[in-house]
Amino acid sequence: MTTIYNFSAGPAVLPKEVLQQAAAEMLDWHGSGMSVMEMSHRGAEFMSVMDAAQRDLRDLLAIPDNYKILFLQGGGLGENAIVPMNLMGRRPDAPVDFIHTGSWSGKSIKEAQKYATVNVAASAASNGFTAVPARESWQLSKDAAYVHLCTNETIDGVEYHFVPDVAEQTDGAPIVADMSSHILSRVIDVSAYGVIFGGAQKNIGPAGLTLVIVREDLLGHALPVCPSAFDWKIVADNGSMYNTPPTYAIYIAGLVFQWLKRQGGVAAMEAQNIAKATLLYDYLDSTDFYENRVAKECRSRMNVPFFLKDESLNAEFLTAAKAQGLLQLKGHKSVGGMRASIYNAMPLAGVQALVGFMHEFASAHS
Repeated sequence: MTTIYNFSAGPAVLPKEVLQQAAAEMLDWHGSGMSVMEMSHRGAEFMSVMDAAQRDLRDLLAIPDNYKILFLQGGGLGENAIVPMNLMGRRPDAPVDFIHTGSWSGKSIKEAQKYATVNVAASAASNGFTAVPARESWQLSKDAAYVHLCTNETIDGVEYHFVPDVAEQTDGAPIVADMSSHILSRVIDVSAYGVIFGGAQKNIGPAGLTLVIVREDLLGHALPVCPSAFDWKIVADNGSMYNTPPTYAIYIAGLVFQWLKRQGGVAAMEAQNIAKATLLYDYLDSTDFYENRVAKECRSRMNVPFFLKDESLNAEFLTAAKAQGLLQLKGHKSVGGMRASIYNAMPLAGVQALVGFMHEFASAHS
């Protein structure tokens, strides 16, 4: 039987062990006689699931005590509206600064413009969104309400490999980071950010859960227009239980957090991710048959877009890849080409299989 490797950008591959455990517990969670999907979100059973998930995530990312973990709905795109609705009350007349590095930061800009004045402090449009603009080129607003970054552009394959210092150039504006597609893939200093958020469906769990990590002093500044279910202070004060949370998605995320701990934690996972990304990029750089267009210092470890030099072979490449059990390699419609998303749950063997197939396909068509 062909081994299947799913390179989908999201909803994405989950660890096999997690899926097996969820399947075993589907009808009866820990002798309760109920599926997690059937439990009251305020019952002791689910509360233990929620508490464990929050505790394990705090351990994995070494989240300081003065940060709250919120489990919300709405996805990453929804959170792009929820962020300004929660933060603009601090400095109502101040602009929001954005660094435009690709498709997702572009969507964030459009959402924020509904609630605030937006200043695009730097843009990578001139280089085709193939690099993060040099830090010295950023034209930040002195009175910025906050500075928004998408630290890994899922579609364009661009990742920040540095944490920008914006404090001196602004009046202490917090950094808001959309980490949807690379959170938990690398060690981060949470204290360098005011807010970290992301949709779960790329590297944490199933679609339907949105994670927010927010510094406590940034709570309590929501605009009047902000729905109460998305007011971070209300959500935090109610332990993410103000309305019914996405219970099953939280349960799966909790299993993923436990799985990550068994792998050795985030530092061990980062080492594996570096090995996987290096293998794939080294092959792409060694051949004239394929190309990756992202600047080497900005390449994503999670999302690797690549192109066949002869794009008339695209359909044949995808058909042949699928026959080999290599799924979901088609690039995003806005970019074209191919894309391999190699999240935490993708084993090294999957990347080895992909590189082997790519080599054979290139040899057969050269």
